[in-house]
Amino acid sequence: MLFHANLTTIFLFLASLILSSNHLISIALESEVDDESPFTYTEGTDQGPNNWSQIDPHWKACGHGKMQSPIDLLDRRVQVFPALGKLKRDYKAAPAVARNRGHDITVVWKGNAGEININGTNYKLQQCHWHSPSEHTFNGSRYELELHVVHLSSNGEIAVVGIVYKYGHPDPFLSELFHHIKSVGEEEKDLGIVNPGLIKFGSRKYYRYIGSLTVPPCTEGVIWTMVKKVRTVSREQVAALREAVHDGFEANARPTQQSDSIAVEFYTPRVNGGST
Repeated sequence: MLFHANLTTIFLFLASLILSSNHLISIALESEVDDESPFTYTEGTDQGPNNWSQIDPHWKACGHGKMQSPIDLLDRRVQVFPALGKLKRDYKAAPAVARNRGHDITVVWKGNAGEININGTNYKLQQCHWHSPSEHTFNGSRYELELHVVHLSSNGEIAVVGIVYKYGHPDPFLSELFHHIKSVGEEEKDLGIVNPGLIKFGSRKYYRYIGSLTVPPCTEGVIWTMVKKVRTVSREQVAALREAVHDGFEANARPTQQSDSIAVEFYTPRVNGGST
């Protein structure tokens, strides 16, 4: 238990050292700018993932960082920690808009949409967006879609909850937004009141690690929570997300990054006083 407490402290300490609070906030907001960025997901091109760090001097972390995301979540490498505790979230319906950022479709909440709590720190919900195919992989397996739910603490730390999807029944949250997503253009689209509670986690089990944003500037110190359960999404919903983004970004997943030096924790609830 003491080892776990020390490891968690080290994680948070590393996150706080990556960048000062104000600078981290400005970079987080910069990554959400509406206009298209001069990068692509096409490997082997000048603007492809392997060259992101050479496009802009502020994007050096994309090529030289030591805690880059996404990663392959390997069961043989994770450390099981039931003491991490259930992910605490308190979401609420709030006004929101949809934006086509050129490389993805993003839902941005304009009002107070609630928060999650990690190790006693509250992280307020900011936005969510989708990547297809999934960016994180599980024991080498890649899925059809990945949702990133982005949160920000009062001192500028970023926490992202990731959920992956396979083809199957439609996703309830995307169903609610479906007709808006199909029609979003260069101007942001008012969605009215959007309830983030419709985002279903489906499992209390999750992976936790310190990584980075998966788009430039690839800022490090991001607290990642990847839900273990693979949820379902319809082919029509994935097609709508791909068709809505601009040409060249239909597939918008960064390749997995080197992760040998990244410690990954896994939370699973205890059953009848024992571990599962």
